Order: sequence, then structure tokens, then C-alpha cells
Amino acid sequence: MSTPIIVLAGPSGVGKSTVVQWVREHDPRVWFSVSATTRAPRPGEIDGENYHFVSNERFDEMVRNHEFLEWAEYAGNRYGTPLQPLLEHQAHGRPVLLEIELQGVRQVRDRLPQAQLVFLAPPSWEELVARLTGRGTEDPAVVERRLVTAREELAAEAEFHTSIVNSSVESAGRALIDLLETPSTN
Repeated sequence: MSTPIIVLAGPSGVGKSTVVQWVREHDPRVWFSVSATTRAPRPGEIDGENYHFVSNERFDEMVRNHEFLEWAEYAGNRYGTPLQPLLEHQAHGRPVLLEIELQGVRQVRDRLPQAQLVFLAPPSWEELVARLTGRGTEDPAVVERRLVTAREELAAEAEFHTSIVNSSVESAGRALIDLLETPSTN
């Protein structure tokens, strides 16, 4: 039995970040992996807390140095999970939570087979569309690309060990905490 590594993914707009924030506020034992990204910060995002905002050149360097567990391009930007901090926190017995995209999940599945893959699903397609279009932070063409990608991501739900429907942030957060409290058998 080992400390769990939970990999949370789901379509853009499903509320992954909101659910992760709820978990962070309600279970301080959980270590949340902060991804590196080449995208610009959204209003209110803090470097080192929401993401490590890096230049394309720095991201390339991190790829060359094998500093990522996984990395992927999504909606014209790159995202990656720094490997070393994850391994250090797990070695110290802290449950680990990653929030990544489908491309990254497939890489993690191959590199860390003990990780538990959790799919966060929307209550309905209509709700997901409303969440994505209601953000108002992205160009309509970007939203359209996200919707196309969301359909592909929803079709991959069967690749995950567990699915949680995000009908409420609290219920989804509690379900994640329950998973994080269960030691891995791998």
C-alpha cells in the first residue's frame, strides 16, 4: 500500500480547478501539483499557486531536461506536470492530486501505473456549454475549439478508473477526498 496519486481530468469548463480548490480548502494533507504553462494568466491567477507561468523557451528547456511527468499542448498552449515535487511529496506520505488534460493522463498512465485516474464529468452537455461560453475570458474561436475537444474528452471517459459527476462542487470535492484517503494497492 502506498500514498495515493489521483489524476483528475475532464473537459474544459467542467469545474476541475474549482473542485481542486475546494479540496485544498477542506483537506490540508493533500498536496496539489502546480502545472507549468505557456499560457498567459487569467484575471486573478497567481504564479506559483494556480500555475507556474513560463516562457516557451523555459518550457522547452524543462522538456529537454526531462523535468515533466507529462506535458501536452492544449488550445494553443503547453502544460506540464513537474515530476520531482510530486515524487518528494508522495515519499513523505502526502496524498497527491494532479489536474491535467487527457493527453497528459495517457502519459501518466504509462509512466505511473499506480496512479488512480479520475474523470470529472459535467451534469449534462448543455451545462458544459453554458459554463464554457459564460466564462467570457476567451475568444469565441477558442471556445469553439474547446467544445470540439470536450466532445473528444467525454468520449474517453471509459479510460479512467473512476468518474465523478460535478453536479455540485462540494459533492465532487468530497468524492475526491474519499479517494485520496484510500491507500493505493499498487
